[in-house]
Amino acid sequence: MADPRPLGGRRVAEVLATSTGGVGTHLRSVLPALAEAGAEVTVCGPAATDALFGFSAAATFRPVEISAGLDPVADARAVLALRRAAAGADLVHAHGLRAGLVAAAAVRSGGRRPLVVTLHNALPERSGPLRLVLASAERATVRAADVVLAASGDLAANARRLGARDVRVAPVSAPALPPARRSREEVRAGLGLADGRPLVLAVGRLHPQKGYDVLLDAAATWAADRWAGDGRPPLVAVAGDGPLEAELTARIGAQRLPVTLLGRRDDVADLLAAADLVVLPSRWEARSLTAQEALRAGTPLVATRAGGLPELLGDAALLVPPGDAAALAAAVRDLLGDPARAASLAQAGREQAAGWPDEAATARTLAAVYRELLGPPR
Repeated sequence: MADPRPLGGRRVAEVLATSTGGVGTHLRSVLPALAEAGAEVTVCGPAATDALFGFSAAATFRPVEISAGLDPVADARAVLALRRAAAGADLVHAHGLRAGLVAAAAVRSGGRRPLVVTLHNALPERSGPLRLVLASAERATVRAADVVLAASGDLAANARRLGARDVRVAPVSAPALPPARRSREEVRAGLGLADGRPLVLAVGRLHPQKGYDVLLDAAATWAADRWAGDGRPPLVAVAGDGPLEAELTARIGAQRLPVTLLGRRDDVADLLAAADLVVLPSRWEARSLTAQEALRAGTPLVATRAGGLPELLGDAALLVPPGDAAALAAAVRDLLGDPARAASLAQAGREQAAGWPDEAATARTLAAVYRELLGPPR
């Protein structure tokens, strides 16, 4: 019989850097199950992450200001703060490369304890000296970890190339969305959509990785096309905030694109139910939470053939090359014009999603790794 509390009495420090999206969402979702497994969990990260994700409602929270960018002075302060915050931990688990880099230094300088690093993202595209610095930091981080957990196969392969000693693919599950609060008609009316006008939904941080410039290029194509019905192109609604908000807003206004930026939303379930399809134009993704949410909701998805998306989605979404606005525009147009194909894709999405691990299974994977590194409960 399985031990219901495999981590009884064990103290675990979960570490993250600045996050407004998937990393914080994932960590918050597994905290209750880790507590049920007996772990005494402390979350260490920027104060803003606790305000956003509510870590302190499910665990002890200690503020450690780990920024998203490399800063030797700030990183040195973060190492010292993390060493204090995680002083009593039996195991440290860092989520993301930035957190991993700080955690590796803190663990080495504060007594040898197991270190787990989860890779959620690839290095951003850079060139020149900064790229070399980032690559060096990535190599040092994965080599310092006792176990590297990778959210997708390409991240795992890269960690092995860099010399990580123990690499495992550990899928990150999107937390279940709450039920929709409004009807499809209410949501569409709130967006000013006339009957019959398609709604294309994108969800995610307004960041260069997400490929919104490509989505706007596609929207410009649709705006110039002749469409059936009332002749108006689909409305593209983007739910999310981030550093590109001002730039995207300016372009949408200047080119009069059929795109509306909704900001950060807590009604994604409502939006998914109202949308005719979801588009994910990212340049790279590991195990996109948005893609998971779309398929679970039965909303057809057009995504890029990038990173871990092909292994996640299989044949349950239309895949186009990243950065190819023409291919994205054509795929969306074709799918909106073929309701039977859209319905078939929606059903395939539900079936694909049924085979994914849920939050509980994700947490059990973590608990098993911790137990392996720590041994049986004391």
